[in-house]
Amino acid sequence: MKNSIKLIFVTQVLIIATYFISFSFYINMQVAFLSSLFVILGSSFAYRKMINNQVESKATLEKRDLLDSIEDPHELYDDEPINEAPVEELDLKEIVKEERAKIKTFSIDSAKHGARGSVSIFRLVPYIFLVLGFIALNNNHILDISVYLPALLVGIVVGSVSSKELFKR
Repeated sequence: MKNSIKLIFVTQVLIIATYFISFSFYINMQVAFLSSLFVILGSSFAYRKMINNQVESKATLEKRDLLDSIEDPHELYDDEPINEAPVEELDLKEIVKEERAKIKTFSIDSAKHGARGSVSIFRLVPYIFLVLGFIALNNNHILDISVYLPALLVGIVVGSVSSKELFKR
């Protein structure tokens, strides 16, 4: 955590030093850096919180390997024993019910689950800051895209490094 704070502090000192170049350069750097930093940290925190909630509620399912799902998408070569009984003894209605139960359908619960992760306050506030900061710079005629875009990249890099350190277990 100390390294993340040091990294953010050093970056902020460098950005503040750009004030001596020009105010327009400084404010573009500051708004872009903070916007992208908050977006990355907020998304990381929201994702971590969503995963922890799934683990606590034991809602995780065992998933197959990626290579296995590519090679056998319909699980035709599974190790599960196949019913070798004669056709007359099979209850086809029961088999169809079991197979239908395996198929995942879209439900309100799955929509709520997906919406929880994407509509988290930790994700919305940074994006609102990003949009409003961009609009404010543009409306005041001090937006300089040649400074703004590289500063977004700096914020993304610092945010990624910081989030890896802050949220590792």
